[in-house]
Amino acid sequence: MKNTQEYIHENKEKFLNELLDLLRTPSISADPSYTNDVSKCAEQLAQHMRSVGLDSVEICSTAGHPIVYGEKIIDSKLPTVLVYGHYDVQPADPLELWTSPPFEPVIKTTSAHPQGAIFARGACDDKGQMFMHVKSFEAMLSSNELPCNVKFMIEGEEEVGSPNLGIYVKENKEKLAADIILVSDTGMLANDVPSITTGLRGLSYVEVEVVGPNRDLHSGLYGGCVANPINILTEMIASLHDKDGKITIPGFYSSVEELSNEERGEMAKAPFSHAHYCEALDIEDTYGEATYSTMERGSIRPTLDVNGIWGGYIGEGAKTVIASKAQAKISMRLVPHQSSEEITALFVKHFESIAPKGVRVKVTPHHGGEPVVTPTDSIAYKAASMAYETTFGKKPIPVRSGGSIPIIAMFEEELGLKTMMMGFGLDSDAIHSPNEHFGLFNFYRGIETIPYFFENYTKLMSNENA
Repeated sequence: MKNTQEYIHENKEKFLNELLDLLRTPSISADPSYTNDVSKCAEQLAQHMRSVGLDSVEICSTAGHPIVYGEKIIDSKLPTVLVYGHYDVQPADPLELWTSPPFEPVIKTTSAHPQGAIFARGACDDKGQMFMHVKSFEAMLSSNELPCNVKFMIEGEEEVGSPNLGIYVKENKEKLAADIILVSDTGMLANDVPSITTGLRGLSYVEVEVVGPNRDLHSGLYGGCVANPINILTEMIASLHDKDGKITIPGFYSSVEELSNEERGEMAKAPFSHAHYCEALDIEDTYGEATYSTMERGSIRPTLDVNGIWGGYIGEGAKTVIASKAQAKISMRLVPHQSSEEITALFVKHFESIAPKGVRVKVTPHHGGEPVVTPTDSIAYKAASMAYETTFGKKPIPVRSGGSIPIIAMFEEELGLKTMMMGFGLDSDAIHSPNEHFGLFNFYRGIETIPYFFENYTKLMSNENA
């Protein structure tokens, strides 16, 4: 019988083809017109989980898109790892910016992925990374080297804020009982600089609307006489930052965790090239809060960004109107000790207070989530660090991510479990953007590394309990 790593090596082409098939299903959770495709993807995943040997595989209905569950319990006395991932994807718009159709995966080489990368929506976020765990499980089970119990919970609503996952978790605490949660929905610094995510920012997401006159007006007859909602909205948004890039909402920073100079010094040891960063984004310089580095701005500092803004006439040619309303979507990334509920309330109060006479303001809160920091002295972190060191040949660097996975804090609150985040994507993989991709090196290296985590974790837990 082949051992786990031999099995992986001999089945790489099969693993890739299976992933490509999964990527062809446009499981876009945000668009109701793709509901059938999301359900189809859940069916595909469930069938595949059964085929690799998972037991009790079921498609669990929710008020939205389903959750796919499966498990393999080999000995109740052994540790249990709960693997979380998601099979839903972001919308592919704008389609015209893709160099190949988003749901027709192709392999192309890039400067970051000279061995090739899979270009498709969901390739990295999160089908490719989620699928690494299914394939790792297959390899461990097929080689009779699965060292502990494993449970899979793969949802279909992560990209819309996981509105029904919390309900499912609360109703299934016994089913989901485990010792650690394992997630691959983050990234690492570079293919030759492995890293482990030890922190995530929280999120407050709102939509704002500024309403002026009761109809669109002729800009010649009414211009200069009536408040223009688009002008007002842009002025209000511009006022949310000062000249040093700091957010001006009163009380916004009152709970922000301030890292020591020693902690910031450790963060600064992670390799970073300002020139390469700017070149990759085709920008002349970086921008952000004064006195903080680019890496710090993107990880340990809170942010406020406009994600979309619209109003008035945007078609071909000219139409001289003052729009009756203007709207925008705004996200705020939060750091430890900031509460999404409190920040949302502060935003609403401030935004309403700065609206001038002549317009009405409406703020609609959407989904949010809490920031998370995981310890680097835990058994799970040690097991993961050892696993990366085995496959990459060097110790991974602990880093805090600028992204948010709101359900991580929910898992800790509801299940009492910490989460180990073992991501294998790169920042340059264009997740949520046109031409999203995932390196073949990263896909395979993830499948190779995950079994070592299981092995290390089981051994360390056994030693701890001896």
